[in-house]
Amino acid sequence: MLAHGTAVANCDGMTQKSSAVGFLLFLLVLITSLPSLARTQPRATLRTTLDDQLSAADKKSVSEFEARVKDYVKLRTQVKEKLPKLSKDSSAEQLVAYRKSFEEALRTARAGAKRGDVFNTAGSEYIRRTLKTEFDRKDKAEIRKIVFEAENKDVPIRVNYPYPESKEFTEMPATLLLKLPQLPKEVKYRFVGRNMLLVDRDNNLIVDYMVDALP
Repeated sequence: MLAHGTAVANCDGMTQKSSAVGFLLFLLVLITSLPSLARTQPRATLRTTLDDQLSAADKKSVSEFEARVKDYVKLRTQVKEKLPKLSKDSSAEQLVAYRKSFEEALRTARAGAKRGDVFNTAGSEYIRRTLKTEFDRKDKAEIRKIVFEAENKDVPIRVNYPYPESKEFTEMPATLLLKLPQLPKEVKYRFVGRNMLLVDRDNNLIVDYMVDALP
């Protein structure tokens, strides 16, 4: 009888230990996942907060600009779908040829493109104002230093022409991107001097640009 009671007690003890271990493992998994949650959630929350702070006029300006960007992406998708498909085993030469074909086909499809087609007046003014008002002097000085020290001052800025591959790219700071109209993955912002460019990620085509973006 005693042996049976001892066995039951031991069994109960093992069950309690197993439960405790399981709970500790659960806490460990939860704690481990917290950093990734912290990295993703604040960004979305911050963007939502920024959008909520916009006036009705600014929301309209941003919406119109983003709609124009989406129109470009729609066109580039149509052009890309007509190109010969690349295989997984494509050589470097084939990749270069494909990229060149994509660029040329897209330029042909946008033969009448001109400055201001995407950077419309309202959208450009919102971006200029954001760059001017949303950063303190230190932030502005750091951004200007990054931009003006880049070796791309002699880049010819022309709509529907590629950004030279040999020239340095000036990336947009992440904190700045959050405050600007959001772009789809196919395009990106670039600076050349005080000018802001909208560039295609796949072929470096200058989709549009606005002058004197930086204060």
